[in-house]
Amino acid sequence: MKRRQFIQTSTLATLGLYLYDFLPSAQGFPIVRVPKARRMFNSPAVEKLISQMKVSLRDPELGWLFENCFPNTLDTTVDFSIRNKKPDTFVITGDINAMWLRDSTAQVMPYLALAKQDKTLKQLLAGVINRQTQCILIDPYANAFNKGATGSEWKDDITEMKPELHERKWEIDSLCYPIRLSYNYWKTTKDTSPFGFEWQHAMKLVVDTLRVQQRKDGKGPYSFMRSSPRSIDTPPLDGYGFPIKPVGLIASMFRPSDDATVFPFLIPSNYFAMVSLRQLSEMALEIVKDKSLSLDALELASEVESALKKYAIVDHPEHGKVFAYEVDGFGNRLYMDDANAPSLLSMPYFGSCKVDDPVYVNTRKMILSGSNPYYYVGKAGKGIGAPHTPENYIWHISLIMQALTSVDDDETRQCLHILKNTHGGTGFMHESFHKDDARKFTRAWFAWANTLFGELLWKISKEKPHLLKNL
Repeated sequence: MKRRQFIQTSTLATLGLYLYDFLPSAQGFPIVRVPKARRMFNSPAVEKLISQMKVSLRDPELGWLFENCFPNTLDTTVDFSIRNKKPDTFVITGDINAMWLRDSTAQVMPYLALAKQDKTLKQLLAGVINRQTQCILIDPYANAFNKGATGSEWKDDITEMKPELHERKWEIDSLCYPIRLSYNYWKTTKDTSPFGFEWQHAMKLVVDTLRVQQRKDGKGPYSFMRSSPRSIDTPPLDGYGFPIKPVGLIASMFRPSDDATVFPFLIPSNYFAMVSLRQLSEMALEIVKDKSLSLDALELASEVESALKKYAIVDHPEHGKVFAYEVDGFGNRLYMDDANAPSLLSMPYFGSCKVDDPVYVNTRKMILSGSNPYYYVGKAGKGIGAPHTPENYIWHISLIMQALTSVDDDETRQCLHILKNTHGGTGFMHESFHKDDARKFTRAWFAWANTLFGELLWKISKEKPHLLKNL
């Protein structure tokens, strides 16, 4: 199924029957989780946590949602094997049979905390790192990959397509997410087995690619054009994007939503790059003992940080100093936020800033209001959407990120209430839902949103369990 293609307007009776068996449970909610025999991967540690959470949550519907959502990536999207004596894990997004570097990281990150309890789960996570390494070595500019050299529906895109690529949209975050997974896997498990010569080579490609896309010496080798009725599917000016002034920031032709940027310096992704490069610097020095790579990564991070201090913070007529969403180095800026992560809203989640940073506080007020053209308020809920989906559709990922980054208990409870009541009767999170009717939604099978929702419930149950009562 193509991205954005499916907008669901019916109830459980017609939803994804090819995936799930709908049987009544003892608590009155239908059993919509894939039966054990048909699951792609089974983790005892995950099953133990599900049992514990169903007791601790006390709210039967939240327990049902956690049981469905948290393991959804493992149940339905992972293909784990041993390849060349190494673990290999190919992770599809759900309804799209391809592996995004971004999604595959985000889908498995919440399982890291359980890796020490489950050796096979740990192997699976190492397999994701190994597969991502191979993907980067194939093409550091690509965002999505096939399992093999099978080609894809986008094979006619005007760019350097290869049969291993599902799509070749240059997005900064595609190279940051694998670092995020590698770094957190290392810190959590202390295992360094995925970080051999190939990983080291891939990481050098990451740094080199990010440097080239600072565009100090011209536009660089990457361009992209697609024949499409959607203008946001392709960058302007022969596929190189609108002009930028080289100031030390990194150009991104596409956003995490896979939509073309307006101004190529995408601020949330540049902050993500700054954080990720510093993590890479530490790994390069401590694990592979590559001082040159460590220094290169650190120097680039510092250069990006200096440019961000100068160009990312702008004056908004209503909200004062805020982070722009995109800039071009000439003084132009875009005031908005997109639901996909990294976003301005999710910056503290990625370690890009503190939740109490005054500029972030102002930015948060701006993007969670009518000052953001993609902020919607309706009968079913309120939150941030995206130009990637229809107008008036709110993203579950954005609501989850809002709750994960909130310091206000009432705001967190409100997000939880909306999330609990907008699964459209399916028992799963979706890409987006209509602000007035949650039974109208996009992407019935979107594993990232499901796993992230499980992460949110798990976090709140440990830190602020009182917020989960009487939703």
